[in-house]
Amino acid sequence: MTRPVPHTRAQYPYHHPTPTRWADNDVYGHVNNVTYYAYFDTAVNAYLAARGALDIHGGAVIGLVVESGCAYFAPAAFPDTLSVGLRVGRLGSSSVRYELAVFREGDDAACAQGHFVHVYVDRDTRRPAPLPPALRAALDALHPG
Repeated sequence: MTRPVPHTRAQYPYHHPTPTRWADNDVYGHVNNVTYYAYFDTAVNAYLAARGALDIHGGAVIGLVVESGCAYFAPAAFPDTLSVGLRVGRLGSSSVRYELAVFREGDDAACAQGHFVHVYVDRDTRRPAPLPPALRAALDALHPG
């Protein structure tokens, strides 16, 4: 397997400020690996909510995670100030691949980068559903293709 190369800030059109918390550190003194997934989820949902593309409690569709992954390059730790870069790698009719990278303040290279795939489904039936227009518009803004 080829080791990924850290991405740069400029490769991501949206950045979500993410301060670390004391509880993010693990016994080894750095942000625990599982916490990066929470950073990813927070950045995506904050972006979508700010653009009126996510109605957590009443929306007709919901996103279910079907795949995720992360590569780690350098540690982050409390009290680091981070930002999470967000872009869309693939946009389908009912799914999206979010690509994310975590940057420490002052660093241009990612300390971690990863992805997750949402399949959007009807809230009631849990069957794949087309992306609503507001969601597609918000995602199009992050997709280079």
